[in-house]
Amino acid sequence: MMAYSDRDSGQLIDLPADAPIQLFDLKTQQALIRPALEKRWSDILDHGRYIGGPEVEECERELAEFTGAADAVAVGSGTQALVMPLLAMGVGAGDAVFIPGFTYNATANAVLLSGAFPVLVDIDPRTFNIDPSDLQRKIDAVKAAGDLTPRAIMPVDLYGLPADYQAIQAVADACGLRVIADGAQAFGGKDNGRWVGNIAEITATSFYPTKTLGGYGDGGAVLVQDAAFADRLRSIRWHGTGDNRKESVRVGINGRCDSIQCAVVTEKLTLFKAERLRRVAAAEIYDERLGGLVEQQTALDGQENGYGLYTIRVQHRDRVRAALSEAGVPTGVYYDMAIHEMPAFAHCAVFGPLPACEAAARESLSLPMHPYLSEAQIHRVCDALEISLKG
Repeated sequence: MMAYSDRDSGQLIDLPADAPIQLFDLKTQQALIRPALEKRWSDILDHGRYIGGPEVEECERELAEFTGAADAVAVGSGTQALVMPLLAMGVGAGDAVFIPGFTYNATANAVLLSGAFPVLVDIDPRTFNIDPSDLQRKIDAVKAAGDLTPRAIMPVDLYGLPADYQAIQAVADACGLRVIADGAQAFGGKDNGRWVGNIAEITATSFYPTKTLGGYGDGGAVLVQDAAFADRLRSIRWHGTGDNRKESVRVGINGRCDSIQCAVVTEKLTLFKAERLRRVAAAEIYDERLGGLVEQQTALDGQENGYGLYTIRVQHRDRVRAALSEAGVPTGVYYDMAIHEMPAFAHCAVFGPLPACEAAARESLSLPMHPYLSEAQIHRVCDALEISLKG
């Protein structure tokens, strides 16, 4: 296992008082690891195994060791990390998979690509995550309609906060469903001491560059608590082939993650604990400065946010966002429509209303969040936000 350094134990970096504020900062991180990355890339050029090289197995081993999962399977994207477990379970036409109605479109796409139907569930407005009470209502509605067979629940750990897996798993157990966590934004989050990746039985994550643990291109991983399930996923990612990679023993896809991306992720993992501590330190300042001014994402007892993003709710969001931009503060609006408000998924909202999803799409606003913010920059963000709210 590699050494995971806490380095400066979460102390925020010093920058000039007028340093530009960035929503994300990959360049500072790259400077810290570039020599090691170039060595890894040189090794790949030397051995020439650009697909399935030793870097893939190393990355999988380190991810499992870090999170406590039984195994990890590196794949080509976060979307593939959602599709492949559904294929491994045999989920398909006529099956229902329950997802939050406020998420990135990849969650819904993954279900549809498997052949199943995504049933949209409303969210808890405090957490932005799937509402276990509405989940039970939607399962009951699907059973009453009789056209679909409930098979799985796919919660999303939105903005870095784990979903309410204790309540979700209770519903799943009572209804005989499997749980696949979409943890793409939440690597580094915890629930009662367990890392995202080892909370649900199956967790998908993404290596998109701006994620808390990202590569320099597309990629992802599936982390599992059952090593035998990981073996099935490894077959599926190579077109469903057996050990000889020639004869297909099941239906599969090209779900491979290349050696270069795995090398990047493994190297970034050496920085991860220190970066996570600095994200938490930045969030603590936001929490203190913005408490009472805006609605903040609220963790449940025992949860720790991974702070892939720091997201608030504000009235008149577009006006506030424009004022922040004028003040030199970048922001993000990642989902300005609920899933059912997108043309491709309008047919999925057939089992009841989604008012909390629709409200979140109008009110959510993500502030700068990355490990290389200074304390002064965070206060500048808060100052500008306070002024904009008075405008």
